[in-house]
This record gives sequence, structure tokens and C-alpha cells, in this order.
Amino acid sequence: GGFGKSVCIVVSLEIKADAHVRGYVGEKIKLKCTFRSTSSVTDKLTIDWTYRPPSSSRTESIFHYQSFQYPTTAGTFRDRISWVGDVYKGDASISISDPTIRDNGTFSCAVKNPPDVHHNIPLTELTVTERGFGTMLSSVALLSILVFIPSAAVVVLLLVRMGRKSAGLKKRGKSGYKKSSIEVSDDTDQDEDGCMARLCVRCAECLDSDSEEIY
Repeated sequence: GGFGKSVCIVVSLEIKADAHVRGYVGEKIKLKCTFRSTSSVTDKLTIDWTYRPPSSSRTESIFHYQSFQYPTTAGTFRDRISWVGDVYKGDASISISDPTIRDNGTFSCAVKNPPDVHHNIPLTELTVTERGFGTMLSSVALLSILVFIPSAAVVVLLLVRMGRKSAGLKKRGKSGYKKSSIEVSDDTDQDEDGCMARLCVRCAECLDSDSEEIY
């Protein structure tokens, strides 16, 4: 009979927690944990949250509850753990304020409600990331585009200028000494070199009128 009773105790306290929780740097994270006990809640009930860093077997206690809240006063979680549960509703949840990527790891929630003390201990894997990571990627892409477009425009402008020069040389070869206002502009290479960035006809006309005044 004693063996059967112990088996009954093993399954009498059930704890549930999220297997995976994703959080963002600087934004409060809730680690949810709920329990169900066949015994009524008394002041003997205890809750213990522990933390284990990635690829490490070392665990540290970050929160203890027994009638009162006892957040850790040491380590990286000092002053950052808050109690958000309610033992009378079967809630043993805590929250982490100002989380960082260094908080990544495995959290476990253990509840004991004598005589219910045997139970499963659920594990929660926490992954903290920068919320702006996707935005950063898009910003890099946008920056690349902003750099590429002006570069391409300069290349096209240079090709157009080369084409105009060759066309102007051919015209001068045919028409002799007579020059149009555009051809005058072609002669003033030094003036035009200072205006490589012009991208509209109006700018070109301004240059041409300036060149005509010189002559």
C-alpha cells in the first residue's frame, strides 16, 4: 500500500511552463509557470526558480518564495527579478526587467506544496534578441542602394559626356569653324568638368549661356 501511495504523490503535483520564450533587449520578459496540487496551498509552499547559462552545467538560484518573495541579491539577475504570480491561483510566474543577450539560457521552475513535493521540473529556454535586428538589416540594404544609385548615375553621366564629346568632334569636322552653343560648351572642358553632377537640361543651358558670355 505504501508504494501505491508514493506513486499517487508523484502525480499529484503538476507544473507547467513554456518550453521556449523569446524576448527583446530592454523589454520586460515574463517567465510563465503554473502548478496544480491536490493539497491545499499553505505557508509551507515553496517556489524556486533557477538559471543555467548556455553550454554550462552550473545553475544559480534567482528567485525563492515561501510566504514572501526572495529575489536573488547577487549575480547578473540582482534587482531584476519580480514576482508576478499568485500561489492561490496556481501561478508561480516571474518577470525579468532590462533583459540582455547575456540572459539567454535555461530556466527551471520548481514548486513544493507539502505533502506534494514530488513532481516534474519544467525547463524554459529563453532567447533574447535585439528587436531592431531586422530593421538594421533593411537599413544596411537601404544604405547600399543609396550608395549604388549615385555611383551608377555618375557612370552614366560620364558615358553621356564621352558620347557628346565624340559627337561634337564629328560635327566640328564637318561644319568647320561654325559652332553651335552646345559645341561652345564642349570646348570649355574646364568649366564643364566642375559640373559633372548636373542631371537636367536647365543646368546644361545655364552652362551654355555662361560659355557664350565668355566668347
